[in-house]
Amino acid sequence: MVEKFSLKDHLFNAETVGQLAREFGAAVLDFDSERFEREALSGFDERELMARMEWMADCIQGQLNPDFEQMALQLEAAMPPPLDPTLKDDDFGHFIHAIPGILAVRHGMETHRERAMELLYRATQRFSMEFYIRPFLVRWPSQTLDTLRTWAGDENYHVRRLVSEGTRPKLPWAKAVNLDANQTLPLLGLLYGDPTRFVTRSVANHLNDLSKKDPDKVLATLAGWKAEGGQDKKELDWITRHALRTLIKSGHPGAMEALGYQLNAPLQVKLDIKTPDVAIGDSLIFDCDIASEQDMPILVDYRIEFSRPNGRSAEKVFKLKQSQVGPKRAFKVTKTHKLKANASTFTWHPGTHRLILQINGADRQEATFTVV
Repeated sequence: MVEKFSLKDHLFNAETVGQLAREFGAAVLDFDSERFEREALSGFDERELMARMEWMADCIQGQLNPDFEQMALQLEAAMPPPLDPTLKDDDFGHFIHAIPGILAVRHGMETHRERAMELLYRATQRFSMEFYIRPFLVRWPSQTLDTLRTWAGDENYHVRRLVSEGTRPKLPWAKAVNLDANQTLPLLGLLYGDPTRFVTRSVANHLNDLSKKDPDKVLATLAGWKAEGGQDKKELDWITRHALRTLIKSGHPGAMEALGYQLNAPLQVKLDIKTPDVAIGDSLIFDCDIASEQDMPILVDYRIEFSRPNGRSAEKVFKLKQSQVGPKRAFKVTKTHKLKANASTFTWHPGTHRLILQINGADRQEATFTVV
């Protein structure tokens, strides 16, 4: 039997705790590395991922100076070298280096705000402080936003990314921040032209969060950036696609138009289900044929409307293909969709299900199949 992957054990274990112990042992006078390792590892079994980070901070805090000014110096001395500034993407750092952020919030936010922000500035160059800047945004919104405006022009791209990522409306795993789009969009306006994909991906993810509440404002922002010309066209196209991905799934007309897709395009569409009866664990197979007398881009998705024992329905959107059609170029694809018995987000039930073909955000054809 294959052992189930455990993210918390992958991130926090004897090896990673030992690394942190060595860093503090080498930098902090009288720091007992063996004591820290023993205490930290003994408390892991009963704690989940985020709680383990807090627990490690507890164990380290007990050996640091209680005065925050001195504590901050000790935390900075124990930091590893900054992440490679020559990289462009996917260099998030290691979760064990979240400790300065945790202690900055605990001991510096109320009475040593500026010093705590300096600590976050240095720490985010080792591990993203996106979780720990947020309590400062809640407690000191105007002062923290002022600092972030300065950081948006920093030479280190991890600092610049923090400006966007830390203010995201729906940052995964993080506490909410009650910021208006009018407060955060000016920050993104300083960042969308960034040369680093790690930063522009964060900008796009931030816009995608905003699009769920105010799609028109997001579309207007992207149109404004396009007019300004502050980013390479290819990169801005990528930002736009990534920022509008949720709206595209829902077939939002404005998002489709922004990406060059005609909502009610003159198309000839055929959907043919090859396996009208499918057992759970087998595959649904269908053909999709699209023709047009005009040259145009198409974005093809499909939705499955699931049957439920309680009579209620639910649906999920799946990506199919992005392509071009025209008088000399028809589109044809055969799709095999496995009905996984152990899907993580939904459960298949016997009954009649609907397959809806969505092109450029509009429903164009549908058919049914039976799960047996």
